[in-house]
Amino acid sequence: MLRVKTAYDLACEELAAAPRRWLVTGGAGFIGSHLVERLLTLGQEVVALDDLSTGHRRNIDDAVASAGAPADRCRFVERDVVEAGVAVDACRDVDIVLHQAALGSVPRSVKEPREAYARNVEGFINVLDAARDAGVSRLVYASSSSVYGDSPSLPKVEARIGNPASPYAATKRVNELYAEMYRRSYNLQVVGLRYFNVFGKRQDPDGPYAAVIPRWTRRMLAGKRCRIYGDGKTTRDYCYVDNVVQANLLAATTGAETALGVYNVAAGDPTTLNELFALIRSGLAEKRPDVRSATPVYEGFRTGDVRHSYADVSKARERLGYEPRWTLLEGLRSTLDWYAAL
Repeated sequence: MLRVKTAYDLACEELAAAPRRWLVTGGAGFIGSHLVERLLTLGQEVVALDDLSTGHRRNIDDAVASAGAPADRCRFVERDVVEAGVAVDACRDVDIVLHQAALGSVPRSVKEPREAYARNVEGFINVLDAARDAGVSRLVYASSSSVYGDSPSLPKVEARIGNPASPYAATKRVNELYAEMYRRSYNLQVVGLRYFNVFGKRQDPDGPYAAVIPRWTRRMLAGKRCRIYGDGKTTRDYCYVDNVVQANLLAATTGAETALGVYNVAAGDPTTLNELFALIRSGLAEKRPDVRSATPVYEGFRTGDVRHSYADVSKARERLGYEPRWTLLEGLRSTLDWYAAL
């Protein structure tokens, strides 16, 4: 039986038939490098901008190698979008911008609120200005599920948000307000994507602000115990990175004016921290039987953490054609294989 082509399949075919020039800010980061890889696979020309404060040059090298693309189709620029003129230079002759550059992590923003503001707000305004002046056809930017803050409603729906619970969340909400202002005032086509707990290969497992899946995976493989903040019943919507790549390309290419706005990007399925721990342990135990006996350490809740979060993705499905192809379990299998092979 022939598989019916999805909106994403058609978008990829159109891109391959008519290559464009893209700017990916944060291109050496976890998500950014996956976007670079997919675009190169589709025959696109890419400018990857990153100051390497949290990204790694090896991610760009891996993306280019994995795509099997000529090195000259990806130009890497090691600069910071907060610096004057950097975004202007990067946007020159660019058709579409995928803005991923940001200082992530809720705990880090609590510790360094001014730095989070500078990187996430000032940097974003620089990119908005540069994209407007360069006449790019569309700008897609990374927002976050953190903007839902203290809203108790579940699942999370784009129209209902609460008060930000951290400086990071506040910066992402400000990004959304500025994006809408640029759309209304300057006719800049802008689409925001509220990411929910993205994971996959190339996600950095090291450092105090590492995300939970790579951090726990690294610790289990090293025979160390994992820390769970709270009682382990906190829920999150874990979204495999290939789903995020799909959402970005659809948001960048869907022609209808109604595509503009903000969308949830997630799997649409809640998982507790206790359940996540068990899934990672089980997956790694298939390769490393000694991991089967791993147990977590429970500590107090962290400042800025939201208790429950999972998404309604129907808006993205209806307007963009987004369909999360990868479940948590499928994504974990691929991710754990990658970390185990390091």
